[in-house]
Amino acid sequence: MKILLIEDNKSLAEAVKFMLERQGWAVEVAGDGERGLDQALSGGFDVLVLDIMLPKIDGLAILRRVRKKQLDVPIIILSAMSETDDKVAGLEHGADDYLAKPFKTAELIARINALARRKSKPLKTQSIKFADLQFNAENLSLNNVKITKTEALILDILLGRPNETIQKDFILGKVWGDDSMSNYVEVYVSYLRQKLRKIGSKVVIKTVRGVGYKITEE
Repeated sequence: MKILLIEDNKSLAEAVKFMLERQGWAVEVAGDGERGLDQALSGGFDVLVLDIMLPKIDGLAILRRVRKKQLDVPIIILSAMSETDDKVAGLEHGADDYLAKPFKTAELIARINALARRKSKPLKTQSIKFADLQFNAENLSLNNVKITKTEALILDILLGRPNETIQKDFILGKVWGDDSMSNYVEVYVSYLRQKLRKIGSKVVIKTVRGVGYKITEE
């Protein structure tokens, strides 16, 4: 696995690089946002580990640029900004995970492994049609609008059982496999709702309070 670590704290970057390389992973380090963005856009990385407070270009700007280029590389944020709003902002800009500083290296390693597994997870079907939607799992698109692998995994679950309520815990287990990421389900369902509105679909994802979600046609 090849990892890009974008972190301006030299001592922290060296320590994290050392621990990740002990896992047998190849690690490249960028010490500022400008260099980090150039390396990220060059592609070839399995996971990006990204600080938010960076010189030259901040982490959220890097997130936006990487996602605008439709690079489907998993991204985990490392940041001293640990409030819920900060985490949600990171996720809304395209991050897949968020780990607050200070953190334990073992947790970072576990999160990176989880992201790598999620990226490699196969989708059940290559193409699903429901109402006015055409979900293409092969090229990760919904009515020709690009979606992320995480969004595709959730959509694959919901469209596999349309008009049925799918428990939130079931989605969490299938996509993240970690109940500490419970609020991520809401964030990614929100992303999918935005894309359904963007394409003018009559399909909606409804919240069944206290249980989960179901996809249906209005």
